Amino acid sequence: MIEFKDVHKSFGERKILKGLNIHIPKGKIVFVLGMSGTGKSVLLKNIVGLLKPDQGEIIVDNYPVHSMTESEVMEVRKICGMVFQQPALFDFLNVFENVAYGLRRHFKMSKSEMKQRVAESLSLVGMQGSEEKQPHELSYGMKKRVSLARTVALKPKILLFDEPTTGLDPISTNRVNELILNLSKELGTTSIVVSHDMKSALSVADHIIVLDKGYLLTQGSTEEIKNSDVPLVQDFMREV
Repeated sequence: MIEFKDVHKSFGERKILKGLNIHIPKGKIVFVLGMSGTGKSVLLKNIVGLLKPDQGEIIVDNYPVHSMTESEVMEVRKICGMVFQQPALFDFLNVFENVAYGLRRHFKMSKSEMKQRVAESLSLVGMQGSEEKQPHELSYGMKKRVSLARTVALKPKILLFDEPTTGLDPISTNRVNELILNLSKELGTTSIVVSHDMKSALSVADHIIVLDKGYLLTQGSTEEIKNSDVPLVQDFMREV
């Protein structure tokens, strides 16, 4: 579904990705772990063409993202749903209008079709019946779920999560992990979760990729990662 071939990315003198080679199969939940500043979020932005590699190839659902123009890459963004670290809801719009925002931009839908799609999306994240609420009436965890509903309303093939559990208490973290797992299975999406939370990765992921200083350090199933003798992975495991 997604492939990085010898991908390099720098910002000035600072090298972020250093010859990255990864393959993400269709329909799997893949966690990308690593310390802060190791290139995890840069990896996500390259997938949707927000950044372009200095060298190498990035193939997303057979699209050569690395060589596409800004107008061409819009086709890739239609199949990718990005869930950012912060909920980023529009404070001046109620929940319904927040979830419907992308639908209005990308689709021609009747009012009844849009109402049904919004209701279905909110139901998927456990926020059914909240259409008339304003963002200030919601807890941080609820805002995260509305943000996720806004993303899944577009019915993407690929879900990209950037540190989805940062700033959440353990109960809310578990709920978000359950949502990632359930949505990926129900919608049949390929999901990539950038995180530093090994506990979440072990409970949700089909496959775990560990980056270190822009390199692919190791990867494998949750069992393989649990039993890894790589020092950084062992450090993560001690945190668990």
